[in-house]
Amino acid sequence: MGKIGRNEQCPCGSGKKFKHCCLLKEQAGIKPTTPEAQLKVSLMSEIDAIQKAAAEKKQKVKELGVFIFLSTAAGDAWLLEITESDAVQLARAGEPLDIPIDENPETIEVNWSHTYDLGNREFELTAYSDKSKTVMENYPVKEVSASIKRILKRFSSELLSKVHVDSETQDATA
Repeated sequence: MGKIGRNEQCPCGSGKKFKHCCLLKEQAGIKPTTPEAQLKVSLMSEIDAIQKAAAEKKQKVKELGVFIFLSTAAGDAWLLEITESDAVQLARAGEPLDIPIDENPETIEVNWSHTYDLGNREFELTAYSDKSKTVMENYPVKEVSASIKRILKRFSSELLSKVHVDSETQDATA
């Protein structure tokens, strides 16, 4: 994780300054206790890292759970999810974009904007908004495919099926 200034907003998403939130916990040697909290901190720190790689125009592919972080030499960055091939752009031409993540105590919700497909050795995106398709040139298709295969080997199909929570089911149980 990169160095965070004491007066910067805490990367855990609490809205507090770092010095009044996780810095105190970090200094006390306390780590996030729930898996959701650990994933949120890890997810946010990896998003920050991939946005920095995109700003430096470095191609990078990184795995975290069922997520793949991707940055390109053109300065684009994406967060990919493998179970439903969802994607959201995190940086464009080296400029970081707003992070569309919403968290509550039970879930971390990502507002996915696209789906992706790696068929024909091309990285193709389909926008949810208008179903438009775009083939992304010079994206590391081979590396992303290899990451997907590693993740699928690492997790059981039963566990992978529990990644997505149907919002209607969640609302009915609340």
